[in-house]
Amino acid sequence: MEELKQRGKKRELRHRDTWDPFQLNPIGAEKEKKKRCFILAQHLVAVIVGLLVLVSAVLSKGSLLILCILASPRSLVKNNDQQFYLLMLVFCLVMPNVLMFLKSLWKCAFKNFVSPNMKTMGIVCVIECFVSAGTCILVLIVMPQFDVLTNLFITGGVCIMSSILQIAFRLQKETWKIIFPICSLILVMTGYALLGSDYYVRASSYVGKETSENYLYVGLAIISSVLVSLNWWENPVQASNSIQDTLTELDGFRDFVFVITSILRTAVIGGVYAVYFTVTQQDKQGWSYFSHVPKQTLHIGLSLFFLQAFTSAGCHWFGVVACKIHAVRLSFAAPVSFTGPAVLIVAMALFLMQAGNHSELMNEVATANFTSFCSALGSIRNRNGTNLILAEISNSICRTTLNSYYKSWPIVMLVAEGLCMWLGLLAATHYVWKIKVQRIERTSQLFVRRLYESAFIDQSLLLNTKIKFVRARNQERQDTLESCVIYLCATMWHETYDEMLKILTSMFRLDRYRGDPKEKHKDEFDFECHIFVDDAFQQEKTTGKKFINTYVNDLIQVVIEVYRVFTNKEPDDVSIIETPYGGRLMFVMPEGNMLYVHLKDKQLIRNKKRWSQIMYMYYLLGWKGYIVKNPQKVTRQNNPCRASLVSLDGESFLLPTYDNDSKRKFISEDNTYILALDGDTDFHPSAVILLVDRLRMYENVGAACGRIHPTGMGPMVWYQKFEYAVGHWLQKTAEHVFGSVLCSPGCFSLFRGSALMDDNVLKRYTTKSSRAAEYVQYDQGEDRWLCTLLLQQGWRVEYNAASDAYTNAPQEFKEFYNQRRRWGPSTLANTLDLLHSGKETAERNSSISMLYIVYQIFTVGSSILGPASVSLMIAGAFQFVFKMEGTLAIIVSIIPPVIYMLICFTCKPNLQISIAAILSVLYAFLMTASLFSIIGDMVIQQTFITPTGLFLVSMSILYLVTALLHPQEFGMIVYGLMYFICIPSGYLLLTIYSLVNMHIVSWGTRESNREVTEKKGVGVLCDRNCKLCCWDMKFQVTQETENLVLQQIKNVVNPDAQKLPMKALEHQESVQPLHQPAEKEYYHQILQRKTSSFKRKVPDREEIRKDQDSSESDPSDSEDSISKNLDKDIYKDSVLDEDEELEVVPDSDWVEPVQTVFLKKLTYANMKRNLQEQIRYSLRNKNEDDLCEELVLMLVDVVNGELKDKVGPEDVLTDSLLEELQYALNETARRILKTNRAPQLEKRVKRAIEKTLTAPQVEKLTDDEKDFWDKLIERYLAPITDDKAHQEEVSRELKSLRNKAVFLYFILNILWVVATFFLQAIGDTISIWIPKYFPNGTKSEDSMKVEPLSLMFLLSFAVLLLVQFLAMLYHRIYTLIHVVSYRSIEKDYKVKTDDDEEDLTFENQSANGLVITSDDL
Repeated sequence: MEELKQRGKKRELRHRDTWDPFQLNPIGAEKEKKKRCFILAQHLVAVIVGLLVLVSAVLSKGSLLILCILASPRSLVKNNDQQFYLLMLVFCLVMPNVLMFLKSLWKCAFKNFVSPNMKTMGIVCVIECFVSAGTCILVLIVMPQFDVLTNLFITGGVCIMSSILQIAFRLQKETWKIIFPICSLILVMTGYALLGSDYYVRASSYVGKETSENYLYVGLAIISSVLVSLNWWENPVQASNSIQDTLTELDGFRDFVFVITSILRTAVIGGVYAVYFTVTQQDKQGWSYFSHVPKQTLHIGLSLFFLQAFTSAGCHWFGVVACKIHAVRLSFAAPVSFTGPAVLIVAMALFLMQAGNHSELMNEVATANFTSFCSALGSIRNRNGTNLILAEISNSICRTTLNSYYKSWPIVMLVAEGLCMWLGLLAATHYVWKIKVQRIERTSQLFVRRLYESAFIDQSLLLNTKIKFVRARNQERQDTLESCVIYLCATMWHETYDEMLKILTSMFRLDRYRGDPKEKHKDEFDFECHIFVDDAFQQEKTTGKKFINTYVNDLIQVVIEVYRVFTNKEPDDVSIIETPYGGRLMFVMPEGNMLYVHLKDKQLIRNKKRWSQIMYMYYLLGWKGYIVKNPQKVTRQNNPCRASLVSLDGESFLLPTYDNDSKRKFISEDNTYILALDGDTDFHPSAVILLVDRLRMYENVGAACGRIHPTGMGPMVWYQKFEYAVGHWLQKTAEHVFGSVLCSPGCFSLFRGSALMDDNVLKRYTTKSSRAAEYVQYDQGEDRWLCTLLLQQGWRVEYNAASDAYTNAPQEFKEFYNQRRRWGPSTLANTLDLLHSGKETAERNSSISMLYIVYQIFTVGSSILGPASVSLMIAGAFQFVFKMEGTLAIIVSIIPPVIYMLICFTCKPNLQISIAAILSVLYAFLMTASLFSIIGDMVIQQTFITPTGLFLVSMSILYLVTALLHPQEFGMIVYGLMYFICIPSGYLLLTIYSLVNMHIVSWGTRESNREVTEKKGVGVLCDRNCKLCCWDMKFQVTQETENLVLQQIKNVVNPDAQKLPMKALEHQESVQPLHQPAEKEYYHQILQRKTSSFKRKVPDREEIRKDQDSSESDPSDSEDSISKNLDKDIYKDSVLDEDEELEVVPDSDWVEPVQTVFLKKLTYANMKRNLQEQIRYSLRNKNEDDLCEELVLMLVDVVNGELKDKVGPEDVLTDSLLEELQYALNETARRILKTNRAPQLEKRVKRAIEKTLTAPQVEKLTDDEKDFWDKLIERYLAPITDDKAHQEEVSRELKSLRNKAVFLYFILNILWVVATFFLQAIGDTISIWIPKYFPNGTKSEDSMKVEPLSLMFLLSFAVLLLVQFLAMLYHRIYTLIHVVSYRSIEKDYKVKTDDDEEDLTFENQSANGLVITSDDL
């Protein structure tokens, strides 16, 4: 209800100014708000991950400590059993090395291999051997000799070397923070001293039968802890500039180093264990004991080993997840830091619980004396399972001074030892609590080593966290994002008004999210919007003049309408530029970002999407990259300065377009991105930022695509909704996980500039098709071909499931078939090209392995055999529904496809599609009947455990689970039934249609017949569409028709009357597309006055009035003479001297009507609304709300007072009125600001007034840019004019290619069908009989017969789906991490605090020819 009231208030305000207050409000134009459920989910996930980290760390550490006390010589188990538990400890130490070996070997074998530096690798191997030896000594030799509490405490001492190196390299930015590593070192040394003192007291007081030989183990513990602490030497050492080069070199071949060091560490662990076992083994059994381990010992040992191995790996993984979701303190630092105290609390709780179970010991518990309880533990030998573990924990704690017969105060030394070790660890890793993590951080940027230490899981995670620091004064911190620039490039081809509304709304949403480009944004990005309109002009046949067509008219109206929705005012800065390729419209969006509309003339430049992509890639990457690198080679712009560049008061400041180009100087091609869009794409800013994250954090990613959602209504759209969902849920995720995505759709994909500029990418993308295969691969699926070029050059293409975009899908059967007729052959051609170069691509691209090539071969084979598989499925439907024999069902099932293929060869495409539509309906009925027949058959047989039943049930469950894992898209599962019954149409008929019509290379969609008519609605008196049965009939009566009829009537009535010459008649009908003649003449006069006034450097009031009087005194002047007089006055450069003359270039015919549309901004009604919003916007960050409203009220009163009785609400103001109005507004604003003691805001208010009164400008390109476009068109984009002979040759080649492809498809599918047919005909000879089971598990007496070929196909398809399902699970987890880490939902940028801080504004600099830019500063 509140929303309705707010909209009503806004409408009332608009209604005060105009009689037309009604407007469109496109979906998504409202401001983005943080969803409470999403915020709650973020915190919930953070809490859950933190608990998982804590629980897994406690279980990992606890299970390791239990294994140590079970392997202790003083444990309650037998000596031989102690050796088995010691072996389990060895397995625990080896497990991380095995995992690292497998992962590194995979990367070396299938990703990339770099030859190592033998010296560096030798040093690393030596250090790893020392670390492994220290770990073995500490865990296998020392810890079994100590009690559980001492073992828990001494692991904190492994931070000693890290503290020493932090002190040596002075990593802290603030000098005082060096106290942390110093305190850590002191605390650890104190802990070791307390450890020795504690064991001295125990030995002297005979506690726990401790002897003086434990001093040896205390010494070994200190030495081994120092050796283990070498494990994280890279973290503090990375601060040294001399060693930094070595570490950078090490990163190149780290995978190979991990392969070698994993083997060495495993060997050292095995060697130490073998020596220690041989020395300590006293029984004669020796190694033979392990062949007959007791069942209870085996069960306990293996359970503890698997628990420790899985929880260690899980703790490491959950710790990484906690950092990536920006919950470092809550979910990582706190749980890991408090793992030791948590284990201590659990151990003491278990000990007290065991002691409290003995009622006679309650007094001892109360007095903290446990001698009786500990004595009783030693006499109990027969314990099983959990009771044995609890007894071992209690027995180990009884070895401390808690079991002292004299006094229990020495326990304080043990407590002090643990406290010193714990505090020392926290002091050494204090930086973890302050670490800043980027939104999508790589694991290598979070942790120094990939390898975790299972014996010291909490210390390993803390010490392994990378220290981020400033290496030098001139370098930024490692945790800062690099700035990037994004060029949004949308290609349009005959989009409707509603489709244009979607893309413009999305661009304006991004403008609102980014905010003022002069302000700093938390996501560190700037952007520009470019729209490239194909076939933007139409030519009058009578006069030969060119005007923009109706599609461009619609686009202009959409821009104006969306601007009104977002700002409640008209566009501020509008420029109209003539270009060698047609024209350009330039808009400044509400927040100051730029929007360019490039109008392409197909007679001047090539049309269609691929050439538009080449056009903007060369312009944005080539030309703009060139001018920022070579500013001295670009000459001064000799064109009139815009009113926003040189104001009426002589002030000058930079437009956002020049500001963006200056920023580009400091941004590399790696951080220059192009967002490819279609003209009907709808997206939100979050979708763009999520794609930017992928490219920003992974240097080898050349492109990234999002989740595309088809929109529309009707059965065809329903089918595509589920088809798109399954394709993204399973296929694209599998490609992303196992290798690289093969196609990044052009409707919403982000490309890296350096990837597009790479060799053999953009240059080859400009190749003009000359052969039949090139027409199919290059022009029918340009997006897939561009991705193929990127993959072949070694770039990776990724898929982000959280980046949602919406695009219109074909709603008509014909349009859908024509679209897939292009996509199908192109997809196959590009995939075969990639597989053909599979070996070379795998060597060059680290994301693609030969296993991935095999996977793609399997998927391609499945798609090729799709028609035969569908035919066999239809045969099965015939069997179920009509109870046919198997062989007869196969014959019947292949008859319709063969007949349809013959029809496709002989009939026209429209008839082919009509027949396909009829067959699709019949097949849908058959599939529906088949579905219910299968269900009925399962009911009759009382089991679903049949090949068909299992396949149907398993697929249903798989798709249902997949949909549940995509909760926002769960509704797509409803369209699954539509997808199922349309399988014959989509995979059989469509495949035949695509192959047979491969020789047709026209676009097939969005084709328009508007070119036949010259203008929309011009001269049309009657236009009616009538439908009669299946026929569409169009009746149209034009002005020309009526004139001819009238002329014939006049000739009949008065034969002697003078006939009107044909030329005069043509001249009479040649009107502008946008206006009627009278309206046109009025706006043209207004246009003259606007340009003559606003295009001067410093306008003179008297001179303006003279020009106005002279223009009004001679109304008989023709339009040509007026234009000539106008040209003499308006084209002057404000940065040149006054005596300098400029070359005058007359405007094209299309410019004036476009400029006239934007002149409506200067009407009385629009001006009041624009002025109010301009004042509010200019003072939006100044905390002057009362002053702002006072200015609005007073200035609107001034406007009403000056114009109320002079002009109407819809009249455009003359230049004299504008000049007088500006003077009055400036004086009123100055007086109000002076009264409110805010003179520092005068410039802002004056600029807002000036923008309100600014007319649209006509500019021309610089000579350098014009030369660039001329050469680009000449070299790559000249309109294609193939001679007839070449076209006939290409047509023959395309038909020949079509015949070869159809023959290959036909042979392969026929072989598959024939093989199945003969297996069916042979019958029981080679069939497989499978036992039949009921759902309750009982076996039936009957058996089921299955053909081996069918069973093999079903199993292969099931395995493929299972693999894709597992890949989807993996991908969903990391998508969830990325989504939770994304917190930038609303616009967020820093607000200026200085009230008098302005943009780059310098007074009176244009008068002396001096213009100061940001570069000069």
